[in-house]
Amino acid sequence: MAADGYRDDRLLERLAEALPEARAGLARIWAVLPWARLVGGVVRDLIAGRPVSDMDMATPEAPDRVMAALAGAGIKVVPTGLAHGTVTAVVAGRPYEVTTLRRDERTDGRHAVVAWTDDWREDAARRDFTINAMSCGCDGVVHDYFGGRADVRAGHVRFVGDAATRIHEDALRILRFFRFHARYGRGEPDGAAMAAITALADGLARLSAERVWSELRRILAGPALMPTLELMAQSGVLARLLPEGADRPALECLLATGAPAEAVLRLGVLARGEAGALAARLRLSRAEALTLSSVMSSIGAAPMPDPAMDDDARRRLLADEPADVLVRRSWVGQAARLGRPSAAWDALRRDLAARPRPVFPVAGRDLLAAGVAPGPRVGQALAEVRAWWMAGGCRADRKACLARLEGAATP
Repeated sequence: MAADGYRDDRLLERLAEALPEARAGLARIWAVLPWARLVGGVVRDLIAGRPVSDMDMATPEAPDRVMAALAGAGIKVVPTGLAHGTVTAVVAGRPYEVTTLRRDERTDGRHAVVAWTDDWREDAARRDFTINAMSCGCDGVVHDYFGGRADVRAGHVRFVGDAATRIHEDALRILRFFRFHARYGRGEPDGAAMAAITALADGLARLSAERVWSELRRILAGPALMPTLELMAQSGVLARLLPEGADRPALECLLATGAPAEAVLRLGVLARGEAGALAARLRLSRAEALTLSSVMSSIGAAPMPDPAMDDDARRRLLADEPADVLVRRSWVGQAARLGRPSAAWDALRRDLAARPRPVFPVAGRDLLAAGVAPGPRVGQALAEVRAWWMAGGCRADRKACLARLEGAATP
C-alpha cells in the first residue's frame, strides 16, 4: 500500500451506522464510478467521530463521462457546476456531489481557473487544510497526503503546504481558518497560519461581501466564539471586517446569558456603528438587515422588555413590535443588565412569544366612512385615539375606539 494510504475498515462501517441510506446510495455510485472517492469533510468528520452531512466525492473521470455513466445506470444527475467539474447525483432523494479532479491554472485571490487532472495528490494539494485534503475509496483505504489524520487527532488546523500560498490563491481561506480552528482546533493556533494571515489580511478587501458574510455568519453562530474573535483581533482581521469597532465584552455578556446561537443577534451586539451601513457593506438579506437594525437599536433608545413589566406594559410592547423582535431585544437587555442566565427573563420570553399581538381596531377609513373629510385631522385623530388605546393596555375594543375616534375628529 502507498505510504500516503492506510486501510480503515471501520470508516465506512461508521458511515453505514450513522447514515445507512447514504451508504446504500454510495454503493450505487461506486458500482458505476469505482475509482471515485469520498473527499473532504465527510472523511474528516468520520475520522473525528463527528456527525456527517454532505457527501462530496471526487473522480478522475471528466464531467461529461461522469454524467453519461450515472445517467446510463438510471441515476438522476444534475449539472450543478460544470465549470468547476461538479455534477450532483441524486439517489433516493439524497444529493451526492461528484467533482472531477482539478488543478489550478490561474488564481487571483478570489477566483481560480481550473483544468482537469487524474492526479489525486495534485487535487489534494489545492485544498485549504490538511484535515480537508483526505479521501477514501470504496475499498476503505484512506489517502492522506499531508498528515490530515494526525492533525484531526491533535486538533491542529494547518494549511496544506505554504500558508501564504494558499491564502494568495483565495483570501477567503483566512476566515475559513478561524472557522475550522473554532470547530476542530485545540490549544494554540498554527503559528505559520497566523503569521500568514496577519501579513495578508488586506486580501479580504478583494472578496465579495457575500462570501465574507457567508463565512463570518458561520463563525458567529459557531463554537469557541470569544477565543476565535480574540485571534481575529490579534491578526488584524476583526478590525478589517468591523472597522467601526467591536464590543467583545458586550458579546461575552450575551453569550453568558445562554442566548441562542443566532449570527445576526451576535453581530448586532458585537458591532458598533450604524446598522444600515453595516448591513449594506456585508450585503445582508432584507430579513437579516431588519433583524440587525432591531438588535442594534435596542442598545440605544428602543423600548426594552423587562421581567418587571406588568401585563399592560407587555401588551403595549407587542402592539408596536412583533414578538420575535422583542425576544431578541430581551436577550440584549438581559446581557446588559444581568449578564447571566435568569428564569425570570426566560419566563418573560415565553410569555411574549405566547401572547396574541394586540391590533389597533380602527383606521382612517372608519372616519372617512363616518363622513369626516380627508385631511390632516384624520391622522391626528387616529394618533390621539391610538395613544389612548395604548395607555389603557391596548384593551379597548373596536366599538369603544370608534366612539373615541369620532369625538377626537369632531372640531
